[in-house]
Amino acid sequence: MLEDSVLQEELEAGLHLCRLEEWERGLEVLAALAEKHEGLPGVFYSYLGYGMALQENRIHEGRRLCRHAIKVEFYRAENYYNLARTEMLVHNRRAAWRALEKGLAVEAENPRLLALQREMGQRRPPVLGFLPRSNPFNRALGFVRHLFS
Repeated sequence: MLEDSVLQEELEAGLHLCRLEEWERGLEVLAALAEKHEGLPGVFYSYLGYGMALQENRIHEGRRLCRHAIKVEFYRAENYYNLARTEMLVHNRRAAWRALEKGLAVEAENPRLLALQREMGQRRPPVLGFLPRSNPFNRALGFVRHLFS
C-alpha cells in the first residue's frame, strides 16, 4: 500500500510540473516512473507524449503516447487536449481540431480545451457551400474574402 501512495504522489508531482510548463523537471519525474512501473493511467502517457514531442522533438512517439492515453482513458478531456497540442506542433490543424472536438464532447466546459479552441480560431464556411473547401474556386474566393475582411 505504501508503494501505491508513493507512486501516486510521484505521479501527481510530475503531472503538476508539466501542467506548470516546467517540462524538463516534469519529464524527468515521468520518465523515472515509466522505468519503474507499468500500467500507469492514461494522463501519464498523455503528458509524457506531449512533453517528448515538445521538448525532444520526438513527434511520432509523442503522438503514439497521446493516442495510447486516449485508449486507456477515453473519458478524460485532458488527454485530448495534449493530443491536440501535439498535432499543433507539426501544424496538423485538422487532426488537432478533431482531437479538440472529441475532448469537448467528453467535457464541454473544459477551460483548457475552450482556450485552445479560441486560440486556434474557427474557420469560416466555404464561400461556395455546394463545393468542397479544397475546390480551387473556393480556395481562390476564400483568399479574396480574407483580403477584404
